[in-house]
Amino acid sequence: MRRTPWRRRRTTDSPRPGGRRWAGRLRRGGTVARQALLVRVGRRSGDAGRAATATQAEVIYTGFEPAAHMVAPPLAPAEPATDTSLLPGAHTARRRACFAMVNGFTLASLALGMTAILLAMHDNVQIAAACLVACVALDGLDGALARRTGVSSAFGAQMDSLADMCSFGLAAPVVVYASLSHSVPRPAAAVACVLVAACAAIRLARFNVSPKDGRYFCGVPTTMAAAVLALAVLIGLPVPGWALLGGVVVLAFAMVSSFPYAKVARVVKLPPWLWLMPIFTALIDPRLSFVVVVCGYLLSGPVLWMKGRRVAV
Repeated sequence: MRRTPWRRRRTTDSPRPGGRRWAGRLRRGGTVARQALLVRVGRRSGDAGRAATATQAEVIYTGFEPAAHMVAPPLAPAEPATDTSLLPGAHTARRRACFAMVNGFTLASLALGMTAILLAMHDNVQIAAACLVACVALDGLDGALARRTGVSSAFGAQMDSLADMCSFGLAAPVVVYASLSHSVPRPAAAVACVLVAACAAIRLARFNVSPKDGRYFCGVPTTMAAAVLALAVLIGLPVPGWALLGGVVVLAFAMVSSFPYAKVARVVKLPPWLWLMPIFTALIDPRLSFVVVVCGYLLSGPVLWMKGRRVAV
């Protein structure tokens, strides 16, 4: 027998009777006060402004329109920063002088890099290589002075990166090309030098956006690569031109590799017995000692990488 449509229904899993269907819908509506409380009851948000206001959709659902004093005023847009100073912190006369001195060293490195390019164009390769060695010294000096005097800034970091690209990413390949163009075909020398410039740009851009490690470099730094190239030209290594060209290509790829290379502070603290081979070769020929040190440093990256993989496994 079918139930009467208007008969009351009670459920065992509910704390209150179900009632008629149309009556149940009215009960869920509740009073005006209850509708007002349903605007934000039981909801939490990280935004304090949203927790104090009712949106238009909620007002339509509850049938309650909040009073003017209940609606929080809209948040004012954040004003853009107006501080465009290149030197962070206090602008005292001492800090201004230190800031100008540090950036003056950076600009001097840039000027020496341009001078090396002009000298290499007129076949003054040895003097151009000496200018690159001076660029390496100035690059290490400006960073050390900036940290010691407390004037490190984002502007200084960008200036240093641009100067490194000019001195080590452009001047060094030009000097190497001028020294190799007489011993190897010029197209091959040009390709190798363009590869050095491209890898230097990638290395500097990656260094600017990557987290810094206090112990190791990720790839050979451009400063060290330029120092190796400049010293190789300056001392005139007695090796065939094709061997020098292969070394330039290997050094370019080492800059963009992911191998860990120890910083100079860690290299100096190596055990004394590791310096026996360079000292022994220096007694025979200092240029041979230079080759041994450079090759040992380039091979240290893959060795440290393999050692790290074994420890991780």
